[in-house]
Order: sequence, then C-alpha cells, then structure tokens
Amino acid sequence: MKELNISISIRICQEEELSADDRELLEAARRTTYHSYAPYSHFSVGAAARLVNGVLITGSNQENAAYPSGLCAERTTLFYANSQYPDQAVDTLAIAARNESGEFLVKPIPPCGACRQVMLETEQRFRHPMRILLFGTEGIYEIKGAGSLLPLSFDSSAMK
Repeated sequence: MKELNISISIRICQEEELSADDRELLEAARRTTYHSYAPYSHFSVGAAARLVNGVLITGSNQENAAYPSGLCAERTTLFYANSQYPDQAVDTLAIAARNESGEFLVKPIPPCGACRQVMLETEQRFRHPMRILLFGTEGIYEIKGAGSLLPLSFDSSAMK
C-alpha cells in the first residue's frame, strides 16, 4: 500500500504588505459585498478579478428563495469576465465576505466546491494560473492557483 501526501502553500500577509494593485483589488471585493443580495443567509460575499489586460471585474452573491437558484460571488465574477472578455485570462481573484452583523470576517472565507471547480476550469481554459487573495481582517491568504484549492480535481482529462 502507498500513501499520497498532498500539501499546499498559503502565504499569509497583511494588506500593507501587498502591492497597490492587490490592495485596489481587495478594496473592490470588499466594496462589492454591499451589492450582494443575501436576504436568506445574510452572508454577503464580493469578488473582484483583475484580468491579464488590467480590466477589473466584480461580482457579488445573489440568493433566491428557490435554492439553489442563487449564485456565489466568485462564479458571478468569473462567468461575467469570461462572457465579456473571452480572450482574457484572470490574473488575480480577490474574495471578501461580511457576516450577518455587517462586519468583515476575521478569518478569510474559502470558496465553496462549485466555485473551486469553476476557478480551476477558468485556469485550464486560459492555461494561466489564477492567483487568489482571500480577505480576513486579521490576515490575507495568498494562494498561487486554483489547483491548490482543489487537489485531486476532476477535469476534462478524466473523461477521456
């Protein structure tokens, strides 16, 4: 019997340690949480993507009483980016969330499984790693690519 060990590297930093572009992207993600429609969960998420051409795209979670008809902020952002800029890879994706009290989360919020799958396929589509910034008031997680969030991932190569 063999054992497979999988590990990822996450850089934890403070906002002042980031570049001006990254700080701008995080601010856009935080600002976009206020565009969220979350009357059921009261959990507002915003995402902001910087494309390789420098364009900034944002999206927020949108809920619906007929679950699961809503959509997460990450997928809202990536689907819009892919539909409006089909030839532009996402360079960096920033994600922020506020709780029911309206406060930003202390610890960074990770994307759900469905969003991780979309992030991975977006990377594969463009053959470009997507850097991910997860915002928390006590620190920001920087992840080098979506594959790190989804080890042993399912992709089109599995269907061949």
